[in-house]
Amino acid sequence: MTRVLVVEDDEDLRVAVSAELGAAGHEVHAAADLATADAGLAAGEFACVVFDRMLPDGDAIDYVHRRRQDGWSVPVLFLTARDSVADRIAGFAHGGDDYLTKPFSVAELAARVRILCRRAAGRPSVLRLADLEVDCAGRTVRRGGILLTVTDKEFAVLEYLAIRPGEAVTRSELIEHCWDSSADPMSNVVDVVVKRLRRKLREPELIHTVRGRGYRLAAPG
Repeated sequence: MTRVLVVEDDEDLRVAVSAELGAAGHEVHAAADLATADAGLAAGEFACVVFDRMLPDGDAIDYVHRRRQDGWSVPVLFLTARDSVADRIAGFAHGGDDYLTKPFSVAELAARVRILCRRAAGRPSVLRLADLEVDCAGRTVRRGGILLTVTDKEFAVLEYLAIRPGEAVTRSELIEHCWDSSADPMSNVVDVVVKRLRRKLREPELIHTVRGRGYRLAAPG
């Protein structure tokens, strides 16, 4: 079980994020400020840390930058209401691996944390199948070397299928991991997104229907 540290001073949000990550199979530890987070990081190893940027005892971006200069390599995802391009660039420039602006979907947060944990475990951040490339870090998709334009939801669905190549993934699983809790599990939202993805990915087909279950990503033929 991967250990994840959530550093967030808003108690309701901290509880909600911790619950979502726990349901996704992580061992979650939580802190409300940088001092508590620092003590937790000194006491044990974590696969990923989720930092709210503006905390009672400082900006997490400064803390992470200092730790990076000392050789600290744990993947970091910043959460913040600061959504300008300059803020996002600063987050990456000072040691962040991912950056998610508030308000956000906790399901999307869980998906991004999963990718960072996989990277920490030495798994590739670029998933490949035949001539398809899904760059989980850059959040881009290429087929045959050509960059495709996909929406955030399309990317989330394709990424989840690419993590489990050849496996049948149910519509319920895709809704659970790629949509927030308000999504209706009986709706056809998954089918609509998959239809758009198939059109953008072009032939030969990579996303196959598994009758009575859902979909799987597999090489042509």
